[in-house]
Amino acid sequence: MESVATEQALSNAAPREGRELIEATKPFVEENVAESWRHLIVAIVLIAGATTASALVPFWPARLCSAVLSGLLIVRLFIIYHDFFHGALLRNSKAAKVVLSIYGMLVLAPPRVWKETHNYHHAHTAQIIGSHIGSFPVVTTEMWKKMSARDRLKYKVVRHPLTILLGYVPIFMIGMCVNSLRKSFTKYWDSAAALAINWVLTATLIWQFGVATTFFTYLLPLMVATAMGGYLFYAQHNFPSMVLRPRQNWTFAGAALESSSYMPMGSFMQWMTGNIGFHHVHHLNSQIPFYRLPETMASIVELQAPGQTSLAPTDVARCLQLKLWDAERKEMVGYP
Repeated sequence: MESVATEQALSNAAPREGRELIEATKPFVEENVAESWRHLIVAIVLIAGATTASALVPFWPARLCSAVLSGLLIVRLFIIYHDFFHGALLRNSKAAKVVLSIYGMLVLAPPRVWKETHNYHHAHTAQIIGSHIGSFPVVTTEMWKKMSARDRLKYKVVRHPLTILLGYVPIFMIGMCVNSLRKSFTKYWDSAAALAINWVLTATLIWQFGVATTFFTYLLPLMVATAMGGYLFYAQHNFPSMVLRPRQNWTFAGAALESSSYMPMGSFMQWMTGNIGFHHVHHLNSQIPFYRLPETMASIVELQAPGQTSLAPTDVARCLQLKLWDAERKEMVGYP
């Protein structure tokens, strides 16, 4: 009877907002260090196994399946990398920093530019002005009317589905590495290292093992991972019910709940994507380890009715059609 009364009292209470809601998530920040290491080691071992299969299996359909599996595992390891640089897991571990920094350079998301742009993204997401750093740019329909033909073309290219699908080169190689080097070679030295490692490794693999083996063991997995990662990042903040606000009306908690999607998935894809579908929870408190995000959502009633999308083809098509923010209609729309 007491538990029923407690639940009824909670349901009748005013919904928590802002700082109070963020405070409610803090009990879930606590990390299980052994579990974090287990997730990291398992991901690395599975990637090594899938890569070995891609190299040694004689039949190309089996190699293709192994390469795709390797790409999805790279996405999972990216979530661990992402959480580490948020300080959500393996905090202050020098060994984890070395391993994951090397991983970041291998996947063309070097630590310096990744951490800088991603932290900026968390602090400014869903603002009409200023949210393009570390994310896909969004302009309003009124801004679109005033843009030059050249700027419109650049905007269309950046948000085009092919840019996301082929994200290995435009988003990661150019957007993450080359563009950071254009700003400062000394500051973003690890971007230069990432490009050098990628190009030298690709050339060496071709020289030693041939084009086919290089494609199945290295290039295709990276292409799968960057395409999946690019789309997830796009759909997390470009979905039908999202809301953008001018800075004077913007709040951190509001942006997490209104402008960061929840993407329910089957158990296989939820595991492969490291629970990143609970993105509204992650944006509310990025210190929560990825393996505690479902628990956090289940425990806090205010997190249980977010804007949703999914990986269903119809939802993917719907998200990709969203191009501009219509301030009058308060929704994302297509091009005029």
